[in-house]
Amino acid sequence: MKILYIIIAIIVIIIICLLVIINSLIKAKNRVNEAFSTMDIYLKKRWDLIPNLVETVKEYAKHEKNTLQEIVSLRNAVYDNLDNDSKIKTNNQINAPLSKLIALAESYPELKANENFVKLSQELIQIEDEIAESRKYYNATVKEYNNKIEMIPSNIVAKFLGYQVKSMFEAKTEERTNVKVDL
Repeated sequence: MKILYIIIAIIVIIIICLLVIINSLIKAKNRVNEAFSTMDIYLKKRWDLIPNLVETVKEYAKHEKNTLQEIVSLRNAVYDNLDNDSKIKTNNQINAPLSKLIALAESYPELKANENFVKLSQELIQIEDEIAESRKYYNATVKEYNNKIEMIPSNIVAKFLGYQVKSMFEAKTEERTNVKVDL
């Protein structure tokens, strides 16, 4: 009889441990989704701002057609139809030409004086700061989530339930260097 109670106690402890692990995995996954949603709001704001910025610059920098076309072609994807990984990839691709676009203002004093461009540039700077902050939060939640998926014993439960490692939102090499504008 004692052995039966011990076996039941062990089973109850194992079930409780499994439930705690499952709940922590769900909590971590939901935190990653919430962090991405926050970042996604700022990425979408930037996405919507780009056409206005491009149109303003077009008038002053007609010979910078390649930079402008690169931004427009990347921007032409329908943002709401992209999955999370595609949103990250597309926004990473758009960073370099967008930085060039802002750097163009230094070469065009009349563009820098354009009220619309100044307003759009300030909005973009604010949005970029918000994106940077939300990237930090997203990456922190992804790290916590990935740790749970890769560390024992939760990795066993995570693998059984189909949880997979998520990618961090990283700065690309070209984002870490200063933008050169050759006119």
